[in-house]
Amino acid sequence: MTQSLADEAPPPRRQPTLRDVAALAGVSIATVSKVLNGRTGISADTRAIVEDAARKLSFRPNPLAQGLLAGKTGTVGLLTNDLIGRFSLPILMGAEDALGAGSLSVFLCDARGDAIREQHHLNALLNRRVDGLIVVADSAAPRPSLGRDLPVPVVYAYGASLDGRDMSVITDNRQAGRVGMEHLLAVGRERFAYVGGDASYDAARERAEGALAALTAVGRELATPVLYGPWSERWGRQAAHILMERAPGIDAVMCGSDQIARGVMDALAAAGRRVPEDVAVLGHDNWEIFAAESTPPLSTIDMNLQEVGRLAAQLLFEAMDGSPRPGEHVVPGRVVVRNSTL
Repeated sequence: MTQSLADEAPPPRRQPTLRDVAALAGVSIATVSKVLNGRTGISADTRAIVEDAARKLSFRPNPLAQGLLAGKTGTVGLLTNDLIGRFSLPILMGAEDALGAGSLSVFLCDARGDAIREQHHLNALLNRRVDGLIVVADSAAPRPSLGRDLPVPVVYAYGASLDGRDMSVITDNRQAGRVGMEHLLAVGRERFAYVGGDASYDAARERAEGALAALTAVGRELATPVLYGPWSERWGRQAAHILMERAPGIDAVMCGSDQIARGVMDALAAAGRRVPEDVAVLGHDNWEIFAAESTPPLSTIDMNLQEVGRLAAQLLFEAMDGSPRPGEHVVPGRVVVRNSTL
């Protein structure tokens, strides 16, 4: 009787399992799982023995089974209140870059500033058994916590949680104001003014406080008290007229936002004051549509929002691994020099 090729072929080789690795290494299945999932609490010698056994057996963990053994789904929720905003998008980009590097899938939900919608999205993400959450604010104002009884770790980005026991990543507005004024001092300006945003915002006051601290450190002061108003070009134009009337000799204006700065530059140009030859103007936010397209291009302070997102993701990774770092984590700003201060 003639055998077919199928009859002659050896049976397919069985894929090695965690049990096989454990038997070869002489350890428990739980220990193998901990080693292959990168968990702590395993001695270096045991880790080396397990990894050597896995190599000898050509063991490849099944991602689904690995996740189930670790009690994780490999997914993270990003909950934002301003999906099209100039602040939230860079933060989301930084977070997604970091999360992608960790081979995690991301569910993105936009609450559009609505508390009911936010709660709906939160419940939906938890029902999907996400391993953690990053909550991205649409402003730097502190926000209510989602609570302490959630089954997964949460990191708040840009707007800190009002609960200091939560993990939050924020920008350093005082430091940003300080380095901005230090830049104006470094380029040789002598008489300074500050036009801020809405004083009801902590960020508006903190940015101005940082600028004032830089002047105080070198024995200088503003030519006129800080002017506060709306975060708008219109306010910038109004403030510039006030400054030219109260302190006509100013040669530097620092602004609480790029929108305000562009309004200031428009008013100065209309009054025959050249930027930067007569007056240097510095913005805040590095919002490209305002800063890079202004005439002249606007020097401004970049809040490093992508770094805010990356740090938020890093903190979430650590918390998911059992090592949370509660409290506020602060990211410094930097000056982006363009033509308006040179």
